[in-house]
Amino acid sequence: EVLSCIHVDSITFEKAYCEYRLNRIENALKTIQSASQQTDKLKELHGQVLYRLERYDDCLAVYRDLIRNSQDDYEEERKTNLSAVVAAQSTWEKVEPEDLGLQEATYELCYNAACALIGQGRLNEAMENLQKAEDLCRQSLSEDSDVTEEDIEAELAIIHGQMAYIMQLQGRTEDALQLYNQIIKLKPTDVGLIAVIANNIITINKDQNVFDSKKKVKLTNADGVEHKLSKKQLQAIEFNKALLAMYTNQADQCRKLSASLQSQNPEHLLPVLIQAAQLCREKQHAKAIELLQDFAEQSPADSAQIKLTMAQLKIAQGSVTKACIILRSIEELKHKPGMVSALVTMYSHEEDIDSAIEVFTQAIQWYQEYQPKSPVHLLLIREAANFKLKYGRKKEAISDLEELWKQNPKDIHTLAQLISAYSLVDPEKAKVLSKHLPSSDTMSLKVDVDALENSPGATYVRKKGGKLTGENQQKEQGQGDVKKKKRKKKGKLPKNYDPKVTPDPERWLPMRERSYYRGRKKGKKKDQIGKGTQGATTAGASELDASKTASSPPTSPRLGSSTAMSSATTSNMIPPRHQKPAGAAATKKKQQQKKKKGGKGGW
Repeated sequence: EVLSCIHVDSITFEKAYCEYRLNRIENALKTIQSASQQTDKLKELHGQVLYRLERYDDCLAVYRDLIRNSQDDYEEERKTNLSAVVAAQSTWEKVEPEDLGLQEATYELCYNAACALIGQGRLNEAMENLQKAEDLCRQSLSEDSDVTEEDIEAELAIIHGQMAYIMQLQGRTEDALQLYNQIIKLKPTDVGLIAVIANNIITINKDQNVFDSKKKVKLTNADGVEHKLSKKQLQAIEFNKALLAMYTNQADQCRKLSASLQSQNPEHLLPVLIQAAQLCREKQHAKAIELLQDFAEQSPADSAQIKLTMAQLKIAQGSVTKACIILRSIEELKHKPGMVSALVTMYSHEEDIDSAIEVFTQAIQWYQEYQPKSPVHLLLIREAANFKLKYGRKKEAISDLEELWKQNPKDIHTLAQLISAYSLVDPEKAKVLSKHLPSSDTMSLKVDVDALENSPGATYVRKKGGKLTGENQQKEQGQGDVKKKKRKKKGKLPKNYDPKVTPDPERWLPMRERSYYRGRKKGKKKDQIGKGTQGATTAGASELDASKTASSPPTSPRLGSSTAMSSATTSNMIPPRHQKPAGAAATKKKQQQKKKKGGKGGW
């Protein structure tokens, strides 16, 4: 009887809610759609399910209907959810958010408004909204006496994380990194927030501080992260894992991750670029170019970016001409000023002036057809004319100069260039054009030459003529004599120089290269070097040998004899440790090496 009294729609809501909490989002959607009547509770849950499925347009319609047709105490929460949908559209789908007229009275609404502004690239305004959200959050939480400062900091973590992200986008990486690390030290319970912050730190580190990046990448693998983040966020984390594997020289891991990403996102270019970069690190440039070529054929939409990468690889290999051919095959870019500049520079490096002029001609023809007399068109004509004149192609530059002069007849510089070009081809035409030049009177500049030469910035001052008198003349003569004496200073001669003896003509050659060099005479000091203890010599060996003396001293010491004997035998002799016979130093080094090899243990 109890079961029969329970409303069917209530059971449907409970089932759908359980499926939602168990992250069975598709099943929850089917359960909601199967309900006979859509109550406000089911509509609320329907909006949450659609948001998790990233169906933002449908979600926006559900929340608009709820706000329009419901009157209860949950209007503020519904407006917050509605602003979150608008922020997601701006961030992930790059949709221009519409003004819903939501008053930013709570910190949640301010935060969502800041996220929408970040999606539009309005970073300064977004930062102001985040600061306002921080103030509102502190104000609202401080009113509750049970909330501690730690609780407030934990609640502010997501706002501070978004502030750090804006700093990173603005190039303030040091400030962003400091704020990211402060948030991680708080150990927030939101695994999605931790994963995003860890990923952003990895992007700041790039190929530096890879050990820190390895620690941070573990935070992106926490349980439940896949249910907290959007598909694009999870995709970005996986891409960064593959790049980190490449930077840490884990080639197999990098190939495995990039291949998996390519199978999951066959239309995405980044996995292919990662694979090509890994092949280049392994010095396999040909395979990298082949891989990019195959992908370009499969995905024509990305062909321009792929061809730019291929051209870069060709330049790295030193094949500049082949790189130019690849760049000129990009139809949508070959007329752009940046592309023209790059191609002309590369052809000039290869000394292929004709191909460079051809690049200019094709680009000018495109602008002549689609954007005639535009600023870019005239700029290309000007640069083409200057380039031709630089390389002596004056005849070819005439048409460009005439076009420029027609556009601006008062341009004297262009007219002068045109006359110079015609002077080699058609002197009569040059004379006719020279009549358009202004007269010399109008071109003369009213400049005081003397004042200009005497100014502090003048590099040369003309000296006025005049006779030197008295002391000035003597000083100048004295200075001249000193300078002359310094110039006539003789070179130094060697101390043993004898002017009567003819100098050795081979004195500038090393001793070994002289004709009279016979090499060193070996064996002279052979008898002087002893093979016994360090410093011993053959000359003193007989004196020290007790067996060769007529009366050898007793082996045991006697009173009064030791001092007399030592004084008699050693008074005129240098102690052996002070002698420095040839080869003694080398023997000492060998003994030291043996001691080092033996060590303290004697092994």
